[in-house]
Amino acid sequence: MERKKRTKRKNRGKRFSRAAVIGLTFAVTGIAACAGVYFVKKDGRETPEELLSRYMALIGKQDYEGMYEMTDPENSAYKDQEAFIQRNSAIYEGIEAENIQVEIQDYDGEKNAVMYEMSLDTAAGKIRFENEMHFTDTEDGYQILWHDGLIFPGLSDSDKVRIDTAPAARGKIFDRNDRMLAGPGTASSVGIVPGKLENEESALRQLSELLDTDPETIQNRLGAAWVKEDSFVPVKTIPKVSELDLMALEPDEKALQEKARQDALLAVPGVMITDTEVRTYPFGPAAGHLTGYVGNVTAEDLEEHAGEGYNENSVIGRSGLEGLFEKELKGRDGCSIYIEDKDGAQKSVLASRPVEHGRDITLTIDAHLQESLYRQFQEDPGCSAAMNPYTGEVLALVSTPSFDSNDFILGLSDAQWNALNEEERKPLLNRFRQVWCPGSTFKPVIAAIGLKTGTVDPQEDFGNVGLSWQKDTSWGDYFVTTLHAYEPVTMENALIYSDNIYFAKAALKISAQTLEASLKELGFGEELPFEIVMPSSRFSNTEHIESEIQLADSGYGQGQILVNPLHLASLYTAFCNGGNALKPYLARSGESGTEFWLPGIFPADTAAQVLEGMKKVVNSPEGTGYAAHREDIVLAGKTGTAEIKASVEDTEGTEIGWFAVLTAEKEARTPVLIVSMVENVKEIGGSGYVVNKDKIVLDEYLGSGQ
Repeated sequence: MERKKRTKRKNRGKRFSRAAVIGLTFAVTGIAACAGVYFVKKDGRETPEELLSRYMALIGKQDYEGMYEMTDPENSAYKDQEAFIQRNSAIYEGIEAENIQVEIQDYDGEKNAVMYEMSLDTAAGKIRFENEMHFTDTEDGYQILWHDGLIFPGLSDSDKVRIDTAPAARGKIFDRNDRMLAGPGTASSVGIVPGKLENEESALRQLSELLDTDPETIQNRLGAAWVKEDSFVPVKTIPKVSELDLMALEPDEKALQEKARQDALLAVPGVMITDTEVRTYPFGPAAGHLTGYVGNVTAEDLEEHAGEGYNENSVIGRSGLEGLFEKELKGRDGCSIYIEDKDGAQKSVLASRPVEHGRDITLTIDAHLQESLYRQFQEDPGCSAAMNPYTGEVLALVSTPSFDSNDFILGLSDAQWNALNEEERKPLLNRFRQVWCPGSTFKPVIAAIGLKTGTVDPQEDFGNVGLSWQKDTSWGDYFVTTLHAYEPVTMENALIYSDNIYFAKAALKISAQTLEASLKELGFGEELPFEIVMPSSRFSNTEHIESEIQLADSGYGQGQILVNPLHLASLYTAFCNGGNALKPYLARSGESGTEFWLPGIFPADTAAQVLEGMKKVVNSPEGTGYAAHREDIVLAGKTGTAEIKASVEDTEGTEIGWFAVLTAEKEARTPVLIVSMVENVKEIGGSGYVVNKDKIVLDEYLGSGQ
């Protein structure tokens, strides 16, 4: 754009002293400009001070064309508008300049110069400096004599403004024994060197088939502006094949298949495979729902987390512990902004922020117990929660079936993603973060409530009424059923034989009002105080237990009772801690330690009495959990089977199987409490199926001991 040369006015203003002009403060949109001087306008024209402030406001708006219009190009460093725009935009946008503020310091009328202090926030922190801007005085007004030093003092037209980043290492996640659950690992990057391709069409077709990638996607990568003949163009990240795995006596079938695929890839001229660092999850699907995974940031992420140190190359926790501890794990990249001279030497540092690596997180989780539980239940839709019943440390959180977090790092194909979403057993559903009908595992809780409230006498014989019972004919065709007849029908025997009828009668004795109040005291309807958000347990779909039948069913963990597995585990800790329910916790730190969540929910003698009954569930030959009995360690527990029906008349419903088991003595060498749940156990042995699986886990964790 051509601009006419203006004639300079002969009359120049004199220098104003700072002391003489104090008193005026003004603001310009996008700029905070506080002046200690002011100027008298000539013929209503814009003063140099006002011109400077308007110019700085345009920097914040990235209006470089408007900035150029304010300059005197004939007497400035840049006569060409495009060169001016390119220089300014590259620097200000490159350093992520924002929050530009200017304070006018002084004005020299003889030099037509305004002295000012400027500050701006950048990717490397705040930059603050003093500078001065000179003007030409023309008939049409003042114009800026622009030079590179107006961007930063000391910057010449041959200098460059550089920004260097030092990427922060993401923190690692460890279990209680320093086994890594998430951290840096190595994968294989498959790429193409364009100059070595012999038959591009054939090569892309083979790559597409071997990598399950669209040929157009590969072609687009090859067509990127930066690509040269000798460039390595990454196409896809795939698992690294370990030589040690291949040398095993019986190599893993997946490893052999992957080796065969990589051999086929390398047979394609122009294809290379190199190592690349990725986030890795050594325990794979065993901890998939627990660890979660990271993903590349999106434009939405950058907008949502503006100012938090993310850039287009960052990753962010998408689920599980990666998301929960994102703030601690991510760290902050180091950054330095400096001026480089024409010889490539560093001239001056404008701003610098040291790298802050992400913090490592150590958990209470025992990875071997986590893996053992997963191994037993991996084919079953269900979940397990394990705790130390005397400290509150959470030892395992397992949801099955699961997914491998590493697959999300390497990239899922559409077919893999659809398979995960369409799988009938729902591997993406985190079951330990749901609420479930607890069935008979709830009976110890009802027993303790009955004892605490004095509504149930533990020695009272409720009488043998057979295998089905109803209060009276007002219940119509509805009967409570049980599996075993025994005598006497007392609380302890009812726990041993898991008698639904006894606990239905007990609930009626307790009453709906008392049961509701008691369950609220046990944390029903409130959030579990735990790092991972869990849904609240509840005793009804409404605010109250609405009928006698619902109340009776609640007594043996049915009706509308829904409990989160970790909440149930926390309640069980009260039976071995004098009636105090422990607060579960997951992160090990200086502040972690045993803490009561619900102190004194049961009297100590009540807790001890219920625990004795739970011991007999596992150690008495008649007990429903006897299959888990051990000679070396005293265990206590409760089995449970919950019927899931569409209606009262439904006879084809499914069943949920439960087993809750704990080391009943505080002196146990390896204390543990496990709550396991499996869906659809009706045809595979009910709760006994879960007991047998947990027995194997206990043998592995505690030692065979037999």
